[in-house]
Amino acid sequence: MQLRKGIEDYEQRGPAANGTAIPNGMSGVNGITNEFNGIHPKAHASSSITEPEKLDVLIVGAGFAGIYLLYNLRRRNFNVKIVEMATDLGGVWYWNRYPGARADTHYPLYALSLSEVYRDWVWKSHYPDSEELREYFAHAGRVLGTKKDTYFSTKVTDAEWDEHHNLWTIQCDTGKVFEANYFIASIGFAAKPYIPDWEGLETFKGVIHHSSFWPKEGCDVNGKRVGVLGSGSTGIQIAQEWAHQIGEKGDLKMFQRTPNLCLPMNNVVLTPDQQAEDKLRYPEIFDNRWKTQGGFSYQPRKEKMLDATPEERDALFEELWKMGGFRFLMNNYSDMMKDFTANREAYNFWRRKTLQRIRDPRNRKLFAPEQPPHPFGGKRLALEVDFYEQFERPNVNVIDIKTHPIVRLEPTGLVTSDGTLHELDVIAVATGFDGITGGLNNINIRGRGGGLLRAKWNDGVLTYLGMLSAGFPNFFFTFGPQAPTAFSNGPTCIELQADWLVETLVYLRDNGCKSIDVRPEMEVEWKKTVVQFSETGVRHHTRSWWNGANIPGKVHEPLNWGGGIPLYLKIVNEIKETGYKDFEVR
Repeated sequence: MQLRKGIEDYEQRGPAANGTAIPNGMSGVNGITNEFNGIHPKAHASSSITEPEKLDVLIVGAGFAGIYLLYNLRRRNFNVKIVEMATDLGGVWYWNRYPGARADTHYPLYALSLSEVYRDWVWKSHYPDSEELREYFAHAGRVLGTKKDTYFSTKVTDAEWDEHHNLWTIQCDTGKVFEANYFIASIGFAAKPYIPDWEGLETFKGVIHHSSFWPKEGCDVNGKRVGVLGSGSTGIQIAQEWAHQIGEKGDLKMFQRTPNLCLPMNNVVLTPDQQAEDKLRYPEIFDNRWKTQGGFSYQPRKEKMLDATPEERDALFEELWKMGGFRFLMNNYSDMMKDFTANREAYNFWRRKTLQRIRDPRNRKLFAPEQPPHPFGGKRLALEVDFYEQFERPNVNVIDIKTHPIVRLEPTGLVTSDGTLHELDVIAVATGFDGITGGLNNINIRGRGGGLLRAKWNDGVLTYLGMLSAGFPNFFFTFGPQAPTAFSNGPTCIELQADWLVETLVYLRDNGCKSIDVRPEMEVEWKKTVVQFSETGVRHHTRSWWNGANIPGKVHEPLNWGGGIPLYLKIVNEIKETGYKDFEVR
């Protein structure tokens, strides 16, 4: 099996319904299970079925958004189903099986706020790993009765708006067809993996896995020569975990173009008694997230860093550092992510703390250079436990591919531009995603006049509220472009959008409306606000997947709305309260 064959299969078959596809051949010579080859036991659907199933609402994806929407729409008496490519619930967490995969949002906010779900659930730590998250989704599915209304092992390939009948015709790879009044895509922002077109990719004879296509049985790396391609959040997690697994006889190389300015996770083990006490405060905790910028339990302080004395500043920095997680980034001074001088002070502190853990002179330059590689927080940071300590070992190394890029792969490894052949037995490809828009653009979604959504967005994204796009009536998406999305806690953003969508569909039904579409001028205005909020921060001046800069040929533009959860909630509620005046409602 070859990685390139897997890429071709992915491009031909399109994205997974839940946000990540497992194409044929992505796992190299080890082979993969039937499920990961795209051979699934079919739930509900059969390729022989041609008669459309008629629904009020069809949802694509059985992650946080899908099951929350299903539960709440069903309670409001809508006939609703989910289509999901995987064989079980969990969305991206069904597929996230790579070594070290773990949530980086702290307890208890990376979860649904439904008391029915959390009442009898007990977490193990502040930051659950992927196995625990799959157990959580299994629990949520049992409590909410999700599976009976979910088509597993089924992927949406095409969706077309029927103007005459005011409904969507949605086709799946199984032959299953739906006719639905409303179509909601809840596939998440990491829906299309990105793999550089390296020369010789198909010639590598070892084992190679993309982080999104990891086999269920795992990958034994004890005593082997392993390479991690990429130093984003996923690359950091894999390298940190594999460093523990290779043993004394193994060898690990992480191929890094840009250093990740990692923060300490400081994970905390939880006890059932502590959680029982905490659950008394859950309603307050979940309600408070609507009041914070990112939908967490903390947000930037009102004080400005440049107004504080050096002693005051360092005292706060130390406090946030000890607390761990993203607090140093998101609970810091209000000007840290807006003013380059303040941002540099944060980087200087981060560098001092990080250098205390790195002895090797070369690693010090590569992991924590004197000049910031980009503004602190301008790219997505990773949370780590002992990442820097692992690279002090003689058989764990970082390879600088900014100076010497990867030129090609060969049967026994990969070659960098300095002519070095890095011999490898196993490769983890952690090169990220065509984020935010990739998954939506990979489905053939046709609106009024048969126009494709990806064609409309070819020169830049146009949405309203980050949930609709003009010319595509009765079509909605969650956790997608031009919403708080990657600048927020996922479940917070998802529940906010889902609540608004449910109330909107109830309004349309109760008022006898057949379709809703946004006025084109409103999405132009929305895009202006997206750009304006972006321009006020340091992220605007940093090339990353947050603005599409990681994908060759993709438009470089802000893909996330940076106005914060409280303002976003205020805007969507005002639209609802004023009778949807920004829309064409028929």
